[in-house]
Amino acid sequence: MTVQPIRLFGDPILRTPAAEVVDFDRELHRLVADLTDTMHTQGGVGLAAPQLGVSLRVFAYDVRGEAGHMVNPRFEVVGDDEQFGPEGCLSIPEIRIDCLRAMRVVARGLDMHGEPITVDGDGLLARCIQHEVDHLDGVLFLDRLDPAARRAAMREIRASEWFGADPPVIRPNPPGLHGIGR
Repeated sequence: MTVQPIRLFGDPILRTPAAEVVDFDRELHRLVADLTDTMHTQGGVGLAAPQLGVSLRVFAYDVRGEAGHMVNPRFEVVGDDEQFGPEGCLSIPEIRIDCLRAMRVVARGLDMHGEPITVDGDGLLARCIQHEVDHLDGVLFLDRLDPAARRAAMREIRASEWFGADPPVIRPNPPGLHGIGR
C-alpha cells in the first residue's frame, strides 16, 4: 500500500480502454490499496487504475463517507434527471469545469475478491461513478464538454506548469490538487 504517481493528461494510457480483470489475486488487492491511498492523499473522490498507469478496469471512490472500489464496473442511468456542475480530475490538475452528467446511476461490478457488488449513486456519487468508468473506457471528462468549454479548458491546460511534463505524472502529495467535486 503506497501512494503512487498520477498519470497526467497527454499520457496515452488515459486514452486507452482498460482490460477486464480476470485474476483476483494479491496484485489486485495491492492495486485497490494503492488507488485508495493515492486518492486520499491527493484529495480526490475517485481514482481509476489507468491514472496510476495500470490498464485494468478498477477504480476506488470515497464520496462523502461512502467509500469502496469496483472491479469490471458497468452502470446504467436511472431516470431522466441530469446534473450540470463542476468536475475536475486528478489527471488534469487545477482544472474544474461544469460538465453534464446523469443525476442517478446504478453500478454493478465485483469487489477485489470477485464477489458481486452494486452501488446506487446519485448526485456527486453518480458523477464520480460516471467519471471513473469513463477513465476505464479511455474517455476524459473534457470529452463530455461542449466545444466552447473544451476550448477554454484546453487553453488552461496548455498554460499550466504541468502540461508537457516528461514523464507526464504528478508525484505524490502536491499542494492544491483537487478531483471531482472536492
